[in-house]
Amino acid sequence: MSLKKCKEKLTQILDEYGKENEALLPCLHAACEKCGYLSEETISFLAEKLNLPRVEVYSVATFYSMFNLKKTGKYIIRVCVSLPCYLKGSRKILEILKDELNIEINQTTQDKKFTLEAVSCLGLCEQAPAMMINKEVYGNLTPKKVRQIVRQYKLSTTERSLKAPLQNPNSKIEGAG
Repeated sequence: MSLKKCKEKLTQILDEYGKENEALLPCLHAACEKCGYLSEETISFLAEKLNLPRVEVYSVATFYSMFNLKKTGKYIIRVCVSLPCYLKGSRKILEILKDELNIEINQTTQDKKFTLEAVSCLGLCEQAPAMMINKEVYGNLTPKKVRQIVRQYKLSTTERSLKAPLQNPNSKIEGAG
């Protein structure tokens, strides 16, 4: 989406919240959703409109792992590396993803389809190891499950229409989309 359209959406949110500080998080979410990431221009725009120091907007944006300051792939894969997930094999999950996607952590595939991130917690300790692909949650991961999930997403970007939802083997996880 163009920066102009992104600013239009942010202006709608700012109008709804009355340009109060409470509008910052919803605006950051909307900017990432509409623009794909938080550009320098977007951060400056929000700082100006909310009458906040630019550094404050930047510090909020960098505090939360769900906000990106650089362009990402169509699918953002976030692997939890907190202690419960680590003890249950998240390191192996990351290695498999790196191998399947041929990228390192915090990189995006050349075709701009996938970005791989390691995050501190997804709040799914009881489902460890866990990951998210965009808003879809996957828990109780095994190497085999991870390969199947990634291959399904790869297939959806090349040979299949995304009109039909991807099959989530963890669709019974509470709170999963």
